[in-house]
Amino acid sequence: MSKSENLWGGRFTEKPHEVFTEFNDSFRFDRRLFTADIRGSIAHALGLERARIITREEADAIVGGLTQLAADAALHSDYFEGSAAEDVHSFIEAKLVEAIGDTGRKLHTGRSRNDQVATAFRLWLREEVDEIDALARDLQAALVDIAEGFHEAVIPGYTHLQRAQPVLFAHWCLAYFAMLRRDRERLADVRRRINILPLGSAALAGTSFEIDRAAIAAELGFDSVSANSLDAVSDRDFAIEFVGAAGLLMAHLSRLAEDMIIYCTSEFGFLKLGDNVSSGSSLMPQKKNPDALELIRGKAARVFGHHAALLALIKGLPLAYNKDMQEDKEAVFDTVDTVKITLRVAAIVVENTIVDEERGREAATSGYLNATELADHLVRSGMPFRTAHEAVGRLVLLGLKENRELNELSLDEMRSVVPELDESVFEKLTLERTLASKSAAGGTSPARVAEALAAAREYLNG
Repeated sequence: MSKSENLWGGRFTEKPHEVFTEFNDSFRFDRRLFTADIRGSIAHALGLERARIITREEADAIVGGLTQLAADAALHSDYFEGSAAEDVHSFIEAKLVEAIGDTGRKLHTGRSRNDQVATAFRLWLREEVDEIDALARDLQAALVDIAEGFHEAVIPGYTHLQRAQPVLFAHWCLAYFAMLRRDRERLADVRRRINILPLGSAALAGTSFEIDRAAIAAELGFDSVSANSLDAVSDRDFAIEFVGAAGLLMAHLSRLAEDMIIYCTSEFGFLKLGDNVSSGSSLMPQKKNPDALELIRGKAARVFGHHAALLALIKGLPLAYNKDMQEDKEAVFDTVDTVKITLRVAAIVVENTIVDEERGREAATSGYLNATELADHLVRSGMPFRTAHEAVGRLVLLGLKENRELNELSLDEMRSVVPELDESVFEKLTLERTLASKSAAGGTSPARVAEALAAAREYLNG
């Protein structure tokens, strides 16, 4: 197809300006919809044949030609190079006509590029969502693996980035597992709204041909057909919702990366990254930088930006289709690419991380992280919580003054501040007791975490 050839030239007497052509054409990026468009076109051809709009022989020729195009594209890596097509849809039609003659021109009966594009886009995105879901599951599996491998490891839990209470490292892993589970649920929910067939809506008013849309939907694996032709061709909320869900997923990956970056510093030292997921400094020979994690954190911003751009894209569009919506593709394509590579890298990083159990335990047993446990002990003895909170605060002040942890103070020193204490307090202040006491559902006690790990593994195997 030359630059002067297109799908809409009959009404025009002049060729498009070459700069406008470059500005208008989308083939350089929408070619990735090729396979999806082929599938949609085959289903449409069979629908035309069922409606007796084309003959069985014509349908066979069209389906055979389209199937051969797909085979040729899979065989030749340079298949798309050198084409002057406006978009992937005109590319396919031109190739089909070249292969089977005028019969190929009958394929576009009863459809517009508007519903054709929307159908291919939904087909393509549906499969990408499935791939992203599988990659999110892989990251969940990596988190469960490292949690099981270091199931006795303890680290401080933080609030306001200040040491707060000790938690099992596995409990920390399962927090991100839970976030990813919700991300996968959101993607599954989005997928339901992606999986609606717009084909048959034509340009905006629907088709005048008696095409069985439900049969085409079933053939392509769609759950249903669009209820309103104007809506079907003029909204991209399914794509925007996907990018929004992807943004939340990327936010969770960014938080995971941030935690790991901090924990890998010499100041914290709870984690050690493998050399194969780290880089060095061009100047400082001693450096080992968490570049993979920093890129995960940084790439989240790309997806956030795409979400904002897509919302801005559609906010003022009148019904029905407008060319503005061509701009949705690159944002969604880049979101898909970014999320997929980020999930892959995140799983590889987790798989190549070692926990420094000694450093974690040391940090979890310093900084008065058992203060809350002591307050709870006093509450169990009958003291109101606010009174206990204040009393333990005074004990912490004493420990700070003496430069000793609470469990390093003598009983007499403790009783000088809190007379109600007795010898049993020291057992309550151990790390093991502090962890074991958090036995409510969802807590960090070893028993609860073991149950949670077993449930996570069952979920992954389900």
